[in-house]
Amino acid sequence: MVIHLEDNFFDVPDFRNRTAVFRNREHAGEILSEMLMQYKNTEAIVFAIPAGGVPVGAVVASKLQIPLDIAVVSKITLPWNTEAGYGAVAFDGTVRLNEDMISRIGLKEEIMEAGIEQTRNKVRNRVAEFRGGKPPVQAAGRPAVLVDDGIASGFTMLVAVEALRKAGANRIIIAVPTANLNAVEFILPNVEEVYCANLRNEWAFAVADAYQHWSDVGEEEVTELLGSFRNL
Repeated sequence: MVIHLEDNFFDVPDFRNRTAVFRNREHAGEILSEMLMQYKNTEAIVFAIPAGGVPVGAVVASKLQIPLDIAVVSKITLPWNTEAGYGAVAFDGTVRLNEDMISRIGLKEEIMEAGIEQTRNKVRNRVAEFRGGKPPVQAAGRPAVLVDDGIASGFTMLVAVEALRKAGANRIIIAVPTANLNAVEFILPNVEEVYCANLRNEWAFAVADAYQHWSDVGEEEVTELLGSFRNL
């Protein structure tokens, strides 16, 4: 596969368009850590997107010996189809809407506003649950390494990028085990660097296909992983 992307994109060419590359999320985190070694013992902070990004991010933060924090984001879903989202909300309340989709389906203003408010409350509650009253790591003036277990469309990832910019991060580095080529092209102009071990150009892309063993990550596991880091 010939791929022409910007100089700020880094992948593992041998992994391109392959499936079942990683044993599990922890193994994926180990591979990402090797790609990110220039950030070891630096001022960088790992921001992991719950739930699936936390097992990956915990390994990255541990290997690089840098702090771990969370970047809670959530889709704003349609009332009649919770798999379809018309926007996303980030941990600081930042909202990003898919205006094309809203226009295409003719979504009513009151339904849209209700969905935004409901999602804001959901995000606020998840932040409180995962933090347990502990303050966030301050991103201002520091590089932010934003980690998830994969990127399918990039829309929710981008709202996390916007929130970290507002928080004052001086560089934003996306680090994911696997991603769809279209999603990478969507995100790349908005960040300083993208690291993706397993880049795939597939019509029917699924994050789970990159993993030999895949299961949902429970909130209890997220809380335990975060609690193992003294900074959070």
